[in-house]
Amino acid sequence: MAQTYGYVRVSSREQAADRQLVAMREFGIRGDCIFLDKQSGVDFNRPEYRRLMRKIKPEDTIVIKSIDRLGRNYEEILEQWRIITKERMAGIVVLDMPLLDTRRKERDLTGTLIADIVLQLLSYVSEQERLFIRQRQAEGIAAAKERGVKFGPAVKVPPENFHTLVSMWEHGELAIGDVLEQTGMKQATFYRRLKEYRLMER
Repeated sequence: MAQTYGYVRVSSREQAADRQLVAMREFGIRGDCIFLDKQSGVDFNRPEYRRLMRKIKPEDTIVIKSIDRLGRNYEEILEQWRIITKERMAGIVVLDMPLLDTRRKERDLTGTLIADIVLQLLSYVSEQERLFIRQRQAEGIAAAKERGVKFGPAVKVPPENFHTLVSMWEHGELAIGDVLEQTGMKQATFYRRLKEYRLMER
């Protein structure tokens, strides 16, 4: 029997998922069929998303509130969409964008083309928003420095693989000591950079 699942994501443990959860319940999804990740959308290495994907079978449906709840990486969103709809033969419903409802069997070739264009556009916008947040933060810091604002000791810049290390730490694959060693950070600095990182990835 086909099942409908809800997928909910917020970027950090401090964020509330209430609005998304209400939307899932209003759609008629049972609580035990809702999967919630409190993690950045920069990649799909998320425990609840992976658990959901292990459950999905043909004719099932995944419901999300908006495309950026699925993720914020353009290429990976499109790839996951393909895996779900083509390989797993399941449906996807995006509540904030009714056009992105792959359950609609009556859709003709033109409708399918329009939906594909909308998906690519929304995925692109989602990633660009993430990049703009990071750019605005960097520009804000630079402007503040020009005004003479002092930021104290030199800021320890996270390494390029910071999000991977964070993900491995959150999943219990790395101890905090190993993360600190690989990032070259003290524990207090790591948690500050982690908080900033999660804000940027919202």
